[in-house]
Amino acid sequence: MRQKEIKRKSDNWKDLYKRKTYDEVELKVGMELPHGPVLFYNELVADHSTNPRNVGTMTDADGFAHIGDPSCGDEMQLWIKIDGGRIADIKFQSSGCAGAVATSSMTTVLAKGKTIGEAKRINDAHVILALKGIPGRDGKCILSGTAALLEAIKDYERKNATDKNSTA
Repeated sequence: MRQKEIKRKSDNWKDLYKRKTYDEVELKVGMELPHGPVLFYNELVADHSTNPRNVGTMTDADGFAHIGDPSCGDEMQLWIKIDGGRIADIKFQSSGCAGAVATSSMTTVLAKGKTIGEAKRINDAHVILALKGIPGRDGKCILSGTAALLEAIKDYERKNATDKNSTA
């Protein structure tokens, strides 16, 4: 009896790491979010966290975003340069955990070269799929890259609307 009780309690910890599904996400046919518990960073996540792509700042950016939660230490800045309606360059800086750096890095990889419309459709599920899963998805700060990308695009669109209105 005691062994069954202990086993039941020890299995409950697994529920903490199970992935929730994103019903609202539109994915291509045949694409699925990873299922089951993800406890450790896979090689791709580890690579993006130790060798993040598109790190840096931009002085001549067309769009900029600064998001995050200073109380937990996760903050991100993201810059975009638009040329011919496409994201020609994208840079970011993050003071977050390894997971936040990896997901932000992958977000920039997915967004670079995309049109504004295509970049707006990049969501957390796309980043998770591209990284082949991430642990601890229940924290919002780990997936701050997509939010920063959308904010930078909004900043670009605001500036562009202002420029068009001032010349009219």
